Amino acid sequence: MTSPIGVFDSGYGGLTILQQLRRRLPEHDFIYLGDNARAPYGPRSFDVVYDFTRQAVLKLFDMGCHLVILGCNTASAKALRTIQLNDLPIYNKEKFGITSPSETPWGGNRVLGVIRPTVEVVGGLTTSRHVGIVATEGTVRSESYTLEIAKFHPDIVVTGQACPLWAAIVEAGEAESEGAEFFVRKRITQLLEKDPLIDTIILGCTHYPLLMNAIRKVTPPGIHIVAQGEYVASSLADYLVRHPDMARHCSMNGRTEYYTTESPDRFKECAAMFLHEEVAVRHIDL
Repeated sequence: MTSPIGVFDSGYGGLTILQQLRRRLPEHDFIYLGDNARAPYGPRSFDVVYDFTRQAVLKLFDMGCHLVILGCNTASAKALRTIQLNDLPIYNKEKFGITSPSETPWGGNRVLGVIRPTVEVVGGLTTSRHVGIVATEGTVRSESYTLEIAKFHPDIVVTGQACPLWAAIVEAGEAESEGAEFFVRKRITQLLEKDPLIDTIILGCTHYPLLMNAIRKVTPPGIHIVAQGEYVASSLADYLVRHPDMARHCSMNGRTEYYTTESPDRFKECAAMFLHEEVAVRHIDL
């Protein structure tokens, strides 16, 4: 039985990931689930983020999704590994009788994140080998990017900078305002003061691409600004080629469904800002 690919985020930022996934894989079906009623996840503890993310993943599984993308850096940083190591083996054994993901022809449901695809490409972008991360407080504190980059590129020096107001500015529709530029400049300046050798900055929150104009304006020329969407989309396309068992379980009708734990009207308003189109959305409880 084929099914849509699930995309989860604590709020609206994952729509920037979904947008790139749809561009790269336009024939595929997607379900987007935003836990907007409990956003933001950034300041929450590891245990709470894990619990909330696990609920969302299981809901998407119940809705028929065999593959779920965590389009949220905080969820990827604080919950992905535990879900992959602890929850998926139990779920796949109970649901499909699978005891190993390498079993053929079907390895069971899977969950992927947004951090690793970004980390894999950053080594080819930096010349100075000094990389900055701008993200939520939770993502920076988790040091997930630092740890992942060390695995793939142990010579790279990583510096993180929390940007607690950036996502709120985007959701308030103020991404192009003078106020947005002030707060973006403040955090970029702090980041580069910590390490003046940085030549590549990863936008470690899926809201931040909407601040790209302000970020480029205040960032010195020659510094790479890395938005995640295109890299996550490329990584997923490659993943499906390398895992034909999963690809066969993905439906392809070019459709996308949207669900939110908050007000559908509020979601429609924000989705139009992120996607530049109107969408139909339904309320869902986790």
